[in-house]
Amino acid sequence: MDRWRALAVLGAAQFLMVLDTAVMNVSISQLVKDFHTEVTAIQAVITLYALVMAAFMITGGKIGDKLGRRRAFGIGLTVYGVGSAVTASAPVLWVLALGWSVIEGLGAALVLPALAALVAGSYQGRDRAVAYGVIGGLSGVGIAVGPLLGGWVTTYLTWRLVFAGEAVVVVIILLLLRWIDAPADTGARVRLDTVGSVLSAAGLALVVLGVLQSSSWGLVHPRKSPFTVFGFSPTLFVIAAGAVLLGLFRAWERRKEARGEEPLVRFGLFRLPALRSGLAMLLTQSTILLGLFFVVPLYLQVVQGFNAFQTGVRLLPVSITMLLAALSGSALTRVASPRTLVRVGLVVMLVAIVWLLAGIKPNIDNLSFALAMAVLGLGMGLLASQLGNVVQSSVGESERSEAGGLQNTAQQLGSSLGTALIGAILISALAGAFNKQIAGNPQISDAVRQQVGIAVEAGVQFVPTAQVQAGLAKAAVPPDQAQQLLNAYSAAQLDGLKIAILTTGGITLAGFAFTRHLPAERLPTKRT
Repeated sequence: MDRWRALAVLGAAQFLMVLDTAVMNVSISQLVKDFHTEVTAIQAVITLYALVMAAFMITGGKIGDKLGRRRAFGIGLTVYGVGSAVTASAPVLWVLALGWSVIEGLGAALVLPALAALVAGSYQGRDRAVAYGVIGGLSGVGIAVGPLLGGWVTTYLTWRLVFAGEAVVVVIILLLLRWIDAPADTGARVRLDTVGSVLSAAGLALVVLGVLQSSSWGLVHPRKSPFTVFGFSPTLFVIAAGAVLLGLFRAWERRKEARGEEPLVRFGLFRLPALRSGLAMLLTQSTILLGLFFVVPLYLQVVQGFNAFQTGVRLLPVSITMLLAALSGSALTRVASPRTLVRVGLVVMLVAIVWLLAGIKPNIDNLSFALAMAVLGLGMGLLASQLGNVVQSSVGESERSEAGGLQNTAQQLGSSLGTALIGAILISALAGAFNKQIAGNPQISDAVRQQVGIAVEAGVQFVPTAQVQAGLAKAAVPPDQAQQLLNAYSAAQLDGLKIAILTTGGITLAGFAFTRHLPAERLPTKRT
């Protein structure tokens, strides 16, 4: 069992990275109270964390090549632990942003690319497939267990304990760092491409910022945007500016390669079909998973009225089956190729999404919902068991950190895209369904309909019906018409949820197009 000691250390770090965001998301309402601020301020803190991680992931991978992967992993964990301690003790909002968004984000940008490369360097053949299955499964477990753990601690104790506990876990991992074999370190003598780092970080930051803020700023027509561009929302302009910088980054990197200098990213890697497919599928998987984990908690908390802990309990089946499927995925490669297993996983996910779609009703069927979540975990677990191994096995030893940076960048982009895209579709569908509901209702007067239409145009929110009822009472809407509006809003909520979930099903179907170049051969049975 000694050969699995390194995986225990690496798996603990992976779980920690994923758990962090899930806990923060479920603690938003308590953070608003503790820091005497608004939801938008806490959302900005969460957005900044995603920006920092996505922007510096590629650079973090290259630093791993320069310092050595185990050393970069240890330094990143140290930075992350410091950030966790600062977060746990934050007295004001800006300190929370510094500790969690900036310091932890920079630490994670060092840890994750090195982690991916260390798994590949520590294991070969089927052992490597098992290791990546465990890592992928733990990612899913962290996403699902985060709301459960965070909800319980936040509800009955304090959210600060989670981050204090993370700092303790980091210390334990650092003490066990020797379990990772030193030969996994390359310690390559490379020069960091400063210009490339700035261009890639700025480009990725702007793209992710635009995607994340699209639901609040508006995609084309401005909503709650800080400024406008020619009367339009800044969203597409920010994304376009990021794309231009990434185009300049690519041109700069190709120029460095042509001169025989060390680039930040070898764009020649993208000529590897398996790498391209693996990265595309990682982005797709993260988009689907985070999109669903944005929509489903809203259904449970806002529509059904469950608290954070009750919501976490109902998400638990996903983590259990995802871990089991991820662990068994390597054994299945004896009878099926990674391409086949990923395609089977997509089919299973489609079944789960259709099942979930049928269960979006005013009154939840707990058994049916649990089974749908369990099936979703099986599909996600099959993908998680294959994709990390596909990406790392498609490159050579000297390119593993670079591939790790690309791998985690794809996942971060998918995560932000899933939350923003599915969130924007949900709000748009909610507004459209609500307008349709009240337009054909003869019991609502034209004056009230016009008043509501103006409010919806200004920006509709996915909130509990009790909050809507209070708003209608404040606006002095007659009680009989207010009840009609409440009924219409409740029905529109369910319609919006269904359209958002259906969109994730469409993305899942589109994912089949990216499986073409995944390895079609079964993995060797050799162990190390």
